[in-house]
Parts: sequence; C-alpha cells; structure tokens
Amino acid sequence: MKAKVQSAGRFLSGMVMPNIGAFIAWGLITACFISTGWIPNEGLATLVDPMLKYLLPILIAYTGGKMVADTRGAVVGSIAAIGVIIGADIPMFMGAMIAGPVGGICIKYFDKAFQKKVKAGFEMLYNNFSAGIIGMLLAILFFLGISPVVLWLTNGLAAGVQFLVEHSLLPVASIFVEPAKVLFLNNAINHGIFTPMGVAQAAEAGKSLFFMIESNPGPGAGLLLAYMLAGKGSAKSSAPGALIIQFFGGIHELYFPYVLMNPVLIIATIAGNMTGIICLQVFNGGLVAAASPGSIFAELIMTPRDSYFANITAIVLSLAVSFVLSWVLLKAFGKDDKDLDATKSKVAAMKAESKGLSSGGGAATAVAAAPASVAVADIDKIIFACDAGMGSSAMGATTLRKKFAKAGITDLEVVHSAVSEIPLDALLVVTHEELKDRAQAAAPNARVVTIHNFIGAPEYDALVTEFSEARS
Repeated sequence: MKAKVQSAGRFLSGMVMPNIGAFIAWGLITACFISTGWIPNEGLATLVDPMLKYLLPILIAYTGGKMVADTRGAVVGSIAAIGVIIGADIPMFMGAMIAGPVGGICIKYFDKAFQKKVKAGFEMLYNNFSAGIIGMLLAILFFLGISPVVLWLTNGLAAGVQFLVEHSLLPVASIFVEPAKVLFLNNAINHGIFTPMGVAQAAEAGKSLFFMIESNPGPGAGLLLAYMLAGKGSAKSSAPGALIIQFFGGIHELYFPYVLMNPVLIIATIAGNMTGIICLQVFNGGLVAAASPGSIFAELIMTPRDSYFANITAIVLSLAVSFVLSWVLLKAFGKDDKDLDATKSKVAAMKAESKGLSSGGGAATAVAAAPASVAVADIDKIIFACDAGMGSSAMGATTLRKKFAKAGITDLEVVHSAVSEIPLDALLVVTHEELKDRAQAAAPNARVVTIHNFIGAPEYDALVTEFSEARS
C-alpha cells in the first residue's frame, strides 16, 4: 500500500515539477500586472486567465502523456485535456492530470496492437491519423462525460478544504506533512497536491497559503540551528553548512537525516509548521505561485506586496518554535551523533524506496560502467543527475563546477539533469549511489560515478585530480 501511494505521488509531482517555471511565470505576471499588482497594466493582465485556464493545464497533460508514451502520448494527452478544459469554467488541473496519462495509455496500447502491421510507406499516415483520431475521440469523451465528473470532484475537494479553513483545522495538516517530507514525499505533496490547489485558490484570491504549507523553510532551519548549538559530533559540525543550503538554497532534503537521527525531533518541525500555517491564516498571508525550491528568496519573490509581513512573520515564528523545541528535545534526548554518515546511508535507502528503487546493493556495488572505454581526454561534459534534475543535482553540479574552476579547468562543462533525461551520448555521469541503475540504463555507454553525500563528497576531489592529471 505504501509503495502504491509513493508511486502515485511521484507520478502526480512528475507532471507538475517540469512545468514549475511556467507556474512561476504566471505568478510573476499576476503579481505585477493585475489591478492590485505592483505595476498594474490592463493589457498585460489579459495574459493571466489564458495562462491559467489553458497553458498550465495543457503543459501538465502534455507532460503526463509524455511520461507514459513519449511525444505521441504527450500530443494525444494534450488533445484529450482540451476537452476537459473547455467543458468546465474553472482551471482544470485535476482533469489535466487525468487526461494526459489517459491519452498516453490509449496511444501506447493502440500502437502496440497495430504499429507493426503498418505497410512500408504508410508509417507517417498511420502515425498522424491514429494520434488525431484517438485524440479527437478522447477530447469528445472528456468534454461530454469526464469533465462534469472532474468538476464535481474538484468542487467537493474545494468544499473540504474550505471546511478546514473555516474551522481553523488546516494546521492539522502539519501532522501529516512533516513526517511525509522526512520520508522523501516532499515533492509529491508539494507539487502533486498543494500546487494545483494553490493555483486554483490564487486564481480567485490573488494568493494562496497552500504554496507555503510544504515549502516554508522555517521548521527545517530551526531544527538545524538547534543542532548547531546543542548537537554533538559530526551533526553539530555539519549543521551550519546544511542550514545555509536549506534556508537560502531551498533544498529541504538536507535536514531530513538530522530528524531521522533523533525521530523525536519531528515534534519540533510539526509544531513549527503548524505555527507558520496559523500565522498565515491570522494575517492573511500566502504566495502568488509555487516557491520552488523552498528557499527564503523564492518565498519572498512569490510574495504579493500586501503579504510580506504575514509571510515573513510565519517563516520567522515557525523557525523560532522549531528551534526552541528542537533545542529542548536535543538536550533531553540527544544522542552522540558520531554516526551521521550511517544515518545518511539509511536516508539514501529510504529515498531510493520512495522512488521505487532497490537499495540492496549500496555503495559496495557502485557502477563503474564502461570505465576503460571512456577516456578522460575525450570528455568535455559531465552530467550531474538526480531524480528530478532540479535540487540535489543543481547543487552538486555547482559544487563540482567550482572545484574544477579552482583547479584551473575551465573547458569542462558540468550540467545537471533528471536521471531519466540523461542524454544517450553522455560519457560521464555523476549521481547518487541509489540512482546508479537508472543512470546506467539511461546512458548505457557512459561511465557512472556514484556519490554517497551531495555535500563534500570525496568523489568530487577525485574527479578533479583525475582530469587535472589528464591535462598536465
């Protein structure tokens, strides 16, 4: 059951995460140009509704279809989505999340049944008309039959959320959100659930506190600050660096191992998150669009001009509550944290499980695929890959890029990528040890270098030394 929930969450967030840039663009246009925005402009404000009703849902459907059946699935999924979009008078994010994958599934199985039977010379005719006809039928089906059902479900969910808000029960969500984050369901929760709900609310109110329920950096920062002052061993010494990256860089995964070392500390982060939500409700705070990653900078950029006090207060108080409780709990129940690396290893296994991977091999089975066939002298690009291609890999690529620059190697490109989108012609891939099999499958001819920890991995220096010696 747990695996099914994780898989569903990953699929939902997988449709939204690649399109976060579009959500941010919509949020910035809204914040700037609507009548209550920073620089009201009646003409530019006309961009807001079409982006909300058409662009964003179609992008979600396109991505969902592509996840199932590549480009053909994306096209058919987008055609299907237009039926559910036109059939309702509200933004159809839920409908798009259904239509996209359904379109992908239909064209995938249709091709499986008929594609090999197509006569030579008729391939283009088959490809174009099969996608067009199936897309047309799905658009009609979603317009007539599915759109009313999705509209009913959407209104039901909205009513449920409104009930929680009216009865001041929304802070209770923290009891589920914080433990789920530590189990690496943070992206699934934020982008699969809260982002679509937030966009729908922001379309009516101009902002939404749903964007801050998961992304608030305060609770994690408070916990790491407590480790800086009351922690022991390697946890205490590594907490400052983790705090900077978590709070300013927005990569919340960095505080998860610190909770798992002392699970009682989840009480502190839950209380911190609850405090933030209560502040947002009391002072009418919220963001105009998703803050991704959950950095203090992203939170402030996405804050409308009438909500800075509310949002900053929510972040600061959530940090303070998390810090005080974490400090007390560490003093009372703190352990000798010499085994931080061991805990991080367990975290890596949990993260792998949350992504549907096997963690049985560990570091001892790290892939060294094609090591002899890939000469360092032939490599001009390194791909740093993580599951989503956004947080961990971006941070790792930046770290590695700076190390190469410091060593005087400036002709080597280091880029970050989702592990599923590693170019086939990649020659050298750096990724976490739990993603090694997926990285090798995506780039079978590449050498795969696995790391255990994105911060301060010794493999970084080993790579720099290897390239330096090859260029000397």
